[in-house]
Amino acid sequence: MLAPLDYVVIVVYVIGVAALGLYAGGRQKSVEDYFLGSRQLPWWAVSLSIVATETSTLTVLGVPAVAYGGSFVFLQLAIGYILGRFVVAAFFIPAYFRGEITTAYGLLSNRFGSGMRVSASGTFMITRLLADGVRLFATAIPVKIIADAAGFDHFVLLGRTFEVTYTLIIVVLAFVTILYTLIGGLRAVVWMDVLQLIIYVLGAVLAIGLLLTLVSADWMATARDLNKMQLFDFDSSSTLRGILTSPYAAVTAVLGGAVFSMASHGTDHLIVQRLLACKNQRDSQKALVASAFIVLGQFALFLFLGLLLWSFYGGQDVANLGLSRPDEVFPFFIVEEMPAGLAGLLLAAIVAAAMSSLSSSLSALASATWNDFISRIKGQKMNSLLVSRIVTLIWGLIFIFFASLFESTTEPVVVLGLSIAAYTYGGLLGVFLLGIFSSRANERDAIISFFATIVIMATIILTLRTTSETGWIFSLNVSSLDLVYNDVKQLAWPWYTTFGALLGYTIGSLLSLTHSEAPTNQTPD
Repeated sequence: MLAPLDYVVIVVYVIGVAALGLYAGGRQKSVEDYFLGSRQLPWWAVSLSIVATETSTLTVLGVPAVAYGGSFVFLQLAIGYILGRFVVAAFFIPAYFRGEITTAYGLLSNRFGSGMRVSASGTFMITRLLADGVRLFATAIPVKIIADAAGFDHFVLLGRTFEVTYTLIIVVLAFVTILYTLIGGLRAVVWMDVLQLIIYVLGAVLAIGLLLTLVSADWMATARDLNKMQLFDFDSSSTLRGILTSPYAAVTAVLGGAVFSMASHGTDHLIVQRLLACKNQRDSQKALVASAFIVLGQFALFLFLGLLLWSFYGGQDVANLGLSRPDEVFPFFIVEEMPAGLAGLLLAAIVAAAMSSLSSSLSALASATWNDFISRIKGQKMNSLLVSRIVTLIWGLIFIFFASLFESTTEPVVVLGLSIAAYTYGGLLGVFLLGIFSSRANERDAIISFFATIVIMATIILTLRTTSETGWIFSLNVSSLDLVYNDVKQLAWPWYTTFGALLGYTIGSLLSLTHSEAPTNQTPD
C-alpha cells in the first residue's frame, strides 16, 4: 500500500515539472525559437530528449515484462537501432541541413513539391494522433491500477466525492504537460525530457538495488540455466520461415530494427524536430548516434529489472500473482514491496515517461501544422507565435478527447492505435529514399508510390491479423517504443517497414521510367 509520503512525492513532482518547464522554456520571441529552440540546443540534451521521446510508460512497464516472460533477445533490436541511426546520420541529416528546412517534410517539398509535403505531413499527424493518443490512455491504466490498489479510488473536494477515473488521470497529466509545452515551446520540452529521463532511469536503478537485496544468492545461475539471459536467437534464423515469422530471430530483429529506426528517426518529425534544433549538422549527427547507444543501455537496464522481478517472484506465472498481464508485474512490485517515498518516486517515473512522450508529440504536431499548412496560406496576416501556441493547445485538447474514448475499449483496438506506424512508416521511408537516391522521380511518382504503399501494406497487415489463429505475445512497436501485441504466426512485425520501404521505392522508381528525368524542385521550404 502507498504511504502519504508517496502521494507527496508524486504531487511535488507533477507541480515541479510544470514550474521547471515554464522556467526552462524562457521567453519565446519567434516561431523558430518556439519550435526549434532557435537552433541552439546542445547536442547532448537533444540526444537525451530523443531517448525520452521514444520511451513511453508502456516501455518502462513492458520491457521488464519481456524479460520476465522471456529472455534478453529483445536487445537485438537495439543493435539494429544503432545501425539504422548511422545510416540516418550519414544520408538524411546532411539533406536536412541544406537550406532552411523547418520540418522533416520540408525536404520532400524541396525535392518533389508542396503536394508531397502536405501528404507526408498529414499522414504524420494521423499517425501521431492514433499512436500517442492511445499511449496517453495507456499511461492511465497502471496509474489507475495502483490508485485502486492503494485505496485511492475516490477523493472529496469542496464537499463532493469524485471518482478517480481514467479520464480524470488523463486530464491531469495532459493539463500539466500542455501548460509547459504551450508556453515554453521546444526548449522547455527538451529540458523536461532530460529531467524526466533522469527520473525514470533513477527509479529503475533504485528498484534494481532493492531487488538485489531480496533475491536469492544463486538467482543469476538459475536464470542462466533456464536460458533467461539469452541475447541472440540464431535458432530461429536457421530457416526462412523462422526469419519471416519470428520477430526476435537475429536476422529479423537486427535488420528489421535497423530499417524501422531509419524510418522513425529519419522521416518522423517527432524525432527530426529535435535534430533540426541542434546548432549544426555535426551536433545533430552526434545527438542521433549517441541516442542509439543510450537506448541500448536503457533497454538493458529495464530487461535486467525484469529478470530480477522474475527471480524475486520465483518465476511464477502472472496469473498466480493475481495479475492478468506481464506488464502489471512492475507496478505490482512497486505497490507491494517498495518502501515509502521510493514507491512514490517510481510512480513519478512512470508519469515522467508519459509526460515526455506527450509533450514531444504536442510540439511536433504543432510545428508540422504551422510550418506545413498554416504558414503557407498566402495573404494572411497573423501573430505567428500566438497562433502556434493556440495550435499546441488545440492538439492537446484533441489528445485528451481521443485518449478518453478508449476507457471502455478492448485490447485489439489499443493494439491498432499503438501499431499504426507499421502501416505508414514503410511508405514514408520509401518516398524519402526516392527523394535522396533517385534523380528521375517527380512529385507524381512520389505521391502515387506513397499512398499505394500505405494501402498495400495496410491490406497485407490486416489480412494477416484477421486470418491467423489466436496466439499473441509481447513484441515492440519500434516507432513509439511501446509494447503491443502482434501475431507471430504470420509475417513478423519488423519486416513491415522493410517491405513497405522496398515497395514504395520500387513503385516510385518504376513510375519514374515512364517519363524523362525530372529536375529537382528548388522551391524554398
